[in-house]
Amino acid sequence: MDVFEYGNPNASLIILQMIGDHDIEMIDHEFDLIQKAVSDELCLIACKVDDWNRDLSPWKAPAVFKSESFGENAAKTLSEVLTYIGEKKQPCIIGGYSLAGLFALWAATKTDRFSKVAAASPSVWFPGFTEYIKENNIKAKAVYLSLGDREEKTRNPVMATVGHAIRSVYETISDSGINTILEWNQGNHFKDVDIRMAKALTWSIRATVHG
Repeated sequence: MDVFEYGNPNASLIILQMIGDHDIEMIDHEFDLIQKAVSDELCLIACKVDDWNRDLSPWKAPAVFKSESFGENAAKTLSEVLTYIGEKKQPCIIGGYSLAGLFALWAATKTDRFSKVAAASPSVWFPGFTEYIKENNIKAKAVYLSLGDREEKTRNPVMATVGHAIRSVYETISDSGINTILEWNQGNHFKDVDIRMAKALTWSIRATVHG
């Protein structure tokens, strides 16, 4: 896992974002958008996984696109991430897009190290995930969810469940008393990824916590 840091490492808040090779060129713009939206100094830690489908999946699942099935290395990835930020004492927001957004939600059920979650267009269509969220409490204090308004309009029968799934996840988390929002963006899954991710993290930075 390669790690890239942006901003001030001594900032009062850490943002941890899981990324893949396809995200590298967008991170600079995303970070600029966040910094323009909030006045506080920030530290963004971008952790690039080696195998997107394997390293971010909490359990095995069959391929839904081409022949790339999903592994079960999320626990190993989370352990590496927690070790990396282990000496840092600042509050930490975890965020991610697509499968990294699913990982962020799952990670927040495993540890209370993350104060807030920013899951933009998360892959909540992942088999068994809505049931998992119903049975495993999110330990974060605020959760951002979003989806493109065309994402559920796909011919792929598994991915087409994403709209129903994210509504279910939102209801489950909201009913637990956590400050939660579900925001709808225009377009399909691949539109304005950096802008959507910056919006998700900006909301999370500003979000108040209940209780």
